[in-house]
Amino acid sequence: MRYFVVLVTASSMEEAMRIARRVVEEKLAACVNIVNGVRSVYVWKGNVEEGSEVLLIMKTREDVLQRLIERVKELHSYEVPEVIAIEIANGLSAYLEWIDRVVEGRE
Repeated sequence: MRYFVVLVTASSMEEAMRIARRVVEEKLAACVNIVNGVRSVYVWKGNVEEGSEVLLIMKTREDVLQRLIERVKELHSYEVPEVIAIEIANGLSAYLEWIDRVVEGRE
């Protein structure tokens, strides 16, 4: 099985909490860490923009990754939300097994 960390930025703590709770309740992610106070600088529609965002760090498995991405798109307020999946090359086996149990609904 392959495991992933998925990075998502949100416009506010309220939006971040709503997305995090839904994807965990729906067994699309085993855990979501929320980091408040992220400052982002980016190009949008030809202009350099900056703003405050909230970063979500989701842990999931490959077999539910596409469903997680689609669900984030449905729940998110942004026209093009940041959703970046990074494969976990290695990790504590007990933690990865916990991800399995949660995503499979056994935890």
